[in-house]
Formats: sequence, structure tokens, C-alpha cells
Amino acid sequence: MANNKNNRKMTVEEAGRMGGEKTAKTHDREFYQEIGRKGGEATAESHDRDFYEDIGRKGGEATSDSHDRNFYQEIGRQGGDARSDNDGGGDGKMSREEAGRRGGEARARQRDNS
Repeated sequence: MANNKNNRKMTVEEAGRMGGEKTAKTHDREFYQEIGRKGGEATAESHDRDFYEDIGRKGGEATSDSHDRNFYQEIGRQGGDARSDNDGGGDGKMSREEAGRRGGEARARQRDNS
């Protein structure tokens, strides 16, 4: 293990932080995008649909545990606003704004019934 400034052995945490800081100084955004893409491809090759459903469910539960009804209503509204800004409309389908609003309300009802 390497030594730090106080001439004592560096912890794994310290070494990781220092290595990350040095890497950040020498690499640009594209570098991180590329390693992220490669990591995503490697993960996709080694995991199946169940894996992604499981981590999606866990992430949704964690988010649900830490956010209230207003959070879901707000993200639904924002999603709907973004959709309506980009939507030509007139196709007879439910707008994304409406879908976002309904999704936020449904999620809030689920939380209220839990």
C-alpha cells in the first residue's frame, strides 16, 4: 500500500479518491462516456431481462420510500410539459402530459394504500 503525506499507509478509500482525482484531471467527458458505454454493453451481455426488472423495481421502491405524492405529481407534470412542447398532437392518442399526470396520481394512490 502507498504512503500518504503523513507517512502512514494509505487506506483503500484514500487511494481510490486520489486515483479518481488524477484520472479526472487527465481525461475528458468523452472518456467517461466511452467507459460508461462499454460497461453498459458488458452488463447487457451478462444479464437478462429479469436482472433489469429487478434493479428497476428496487430503484423504484427506493425512490418511492424517499419521495412523497407531490414529487410524483411534479415529475409527471414536468414530463407532460416536456411532451407537450415536443408533441405535434392531433393523433388521437393520450398526450404525454396526461399520461404523466395519470401516472403520478396512480403512484400517489399506491403510496396512500401501502
